[in-house]
Amino acid sequence: MRRSSPFSNCQLSVLPEWIDYNGHMNVGFYGVAFDKATDALLDHIGAGEDYRQRENASTFVLEAHLTYDREVGNGDPLRFDTLVVDADRKRMHVFHTMYHDAEGYLAATNELMILHVDLSIRRAAPFPMEMYAKIENMVAQSKGLDRPTRMGRIIGIRP
Repeated sequence: MRRSSPFSNCQLSVLPEWIDYNGHMNVGFYGVAFDKATDALLDHIGAGEDYRQRENASTFVLEAHLTYDREVGNGDPLRFDTLVVDADRKRMHVFHTMYHDAEGYLAATNELMILHVDLSIRRAAPFPMEMYAKIENMVAQSKGLDRPTRMGRIIGIRP
């Protein structure tokens, strides 16, 4: 099987305060963990916190979808793979996959639609050309890879 992601630049461990009364990572902290993976991607393309401060521009998440596939617990090591599925001049479609780094199993997925924003007017704005070239390169790298089976899912009760 081919790799599912050309970008893997985020590893962390489940923190004690992320554990709920069921003894596993609380649903809300999956979003926190995936946000760290998103920050790693944004840093990689040059859209991190320093970019926001320097250019008064940033990214906002327009839509997010999480799947919870297998529990993780206190101290478990996590690894995130990221696929930039598609992009246009203002948006980026991203798919993160969370793995238990020691045992290798799929723990969760996070699909995002990210928008580039000019913070001075709080409106969508095109990515700077240099940044967009990096994004386009990541999209091109993803074209030959296997598509995640959980990508594009719709929530609902099936008959």
